[in-house]
Amino acid sequence: MNIQLNTHTINSLEVAEMVERNHRDVMRDIRNIVSQLGERKIAHTPYFLETKYEHEQNGQLYPMFLLTKKGCELYSTRMTGTKGTIFAVAYIERFNQMEQVIQQNLPTDPLELALTAALETRKEVAEIKEDVDFLKDNMRINTYQEKQLQDIVKRKVMASLGGYKSTAYEMLANKAFKSAWRDFKNHFGISTYKELPATKFDEGIQLLGFWEPSASMKFEIAAYNTQPAGATDSGWEVRN
Repeated sequence: MNIQLNTHTINSLEVAEMVERNHRDVMRDIRNIVSQLGERKIAHTPYFLETKYEHEQNGQLYPMFLLTKKGCELYSTRMTGTKGTIFAVAYIERFNQMEQVIQQNLPTDPLELALTAALETRKEVAEIKEDVDFLKDNMRINTYQEKQLQDIVKRKVMASLGGYKSTAYEMLANKAFKSAWRDFKNHFGISTYKELPATKFDEGIQLLGFWEPSASMKFEIAAYNTQPAGATDSGWEVRN
């Protein structure tokens, strides 16, 4: 068990004031206790937690301990007589005051308690929903969806060029593929089709369904596909 952030503690500076001792001496006593606990392999964290504080005069950081109520009880065993009694009264009163402050700030009406709990739960759910929405908005398409887009582009280009065995496909396939993907990327403002947000996948499918070569490319396709056989090898090639 460790000291949690919401655990009530008092610091060693306050302890030094309560027992009317130098803070350095209180720190030494606590370190001795921690060392003794360590020798017996007993965790000291349910009792003491070393931390730092900023000196109000020079702004430098100095070590101090936080003591739980159990830590105060353990420390009080180092004192006997009147001083021990005074310290016990002081820290008991201090912890009781902290408990009272917390109790005063909590709602006492059962309905109010239930509503408070419900509001906290609702807040947590809202935060989780925000995280999920963020992930959904920023998640990219998966490899299966990438393959679907690739297949659509391949079919559209092949159909536009007149088939796999057409002269236009042989001469313009690379140019046509680049054109299709360039239109796709420009529409979505991305540098590669793989960056397409998953939420935009259906829109991407629809966009590719509408794709067709530009008027200039259609002219080239027609020119290649209406040439006599072997014309591209004898000076008839239409240049890209």
